[in-house]
Amino acid sequence: MSNKISLILCFVFTFTAANSQTIKSGEKLVFAGSYNMSGLMTQLAQVTMSTENVTTSKNTYLHLSCELSTYSKWDSFFKIRDIYESYVNPKTLKPSLYKRNIDEGGYKKKEKYVIKGNTVNSTVKKRNYPESQKTFTIGGSTQDVVSLLYKVRTMDLSKFKVGQTQNLMIVFDEKQIPVTLKFMGKETISAGNLGSKECYKLSIGAKTDALKGKDKNLIWLTADSKKVPALLKFSIPVGTGQLTLTSATGI
Repeated sequence: MSNKISLILCFVFTFTAANSQTIKSGEKLVFAGSYNMSGLMTQLAQVTMSTENVTTSKNTYLHLSCELSTYSKWDSFFKIRDIYESYVNPKTLKPSLYKRNIDEGGYKKKEKYVIKGNTVNSTVKKRNYPESQKTFTIGGSTQDVVSLLYKVRTMDLSKFKVGQTQNLMIVFDEKQIPVTLKFMGKETISAGNLGSKECYKLSIGAKTDALKGKDKNLIWLTADSKKVPALLKFSIPVGTGQLTLTSATGI
């Protein structure tokens, strides 16, 4: 179940035609994570996405963070404490460092990818196995999980037509994975503290067993310059669920 949860986060937000919109430091998006239990959509977890500037002796990066935690009352059922981080160029969102630290129902795994151009040097520690290292190449436009979550908000979705598709590539588990997105039109939905918002509706498909069904994995992004993710519905082999925006600040 670990990689299924991780890939849900991977495919939350992804498109590729850039405009002038940039992602600011100091943003915080909070989502309620729900899972279908015996026919009822039950809130089990909180997902928090945040941004901050980080300056080193040589560069300034935008630190993108995504944290997933089950509510304490559900920890005895299936405890999740996941943290995904990416350090990117503030203007292009091209990543230089990606980190993933997951603890899901006792399954633990740590990953670190150092990205230089098209070369990735990865370090992985899983459960009680010895730490492993690997060097592999990726495409020039391939991004890590977290940076891709934000990349969509720099894109101009207003020009897409209903049914139009876009092919992308992400790096995950030390390999590239093709992703296909389809524009489904617009719908007005609730967007937490932002109120009722007209949103772009996108369908997500990928060459993986983690996502199931045609047009069953969907995301709604506010149809404005911010493109805030308001709702995600997903279908995986072990059931269905959704992430619902509850709070957006600093946008």
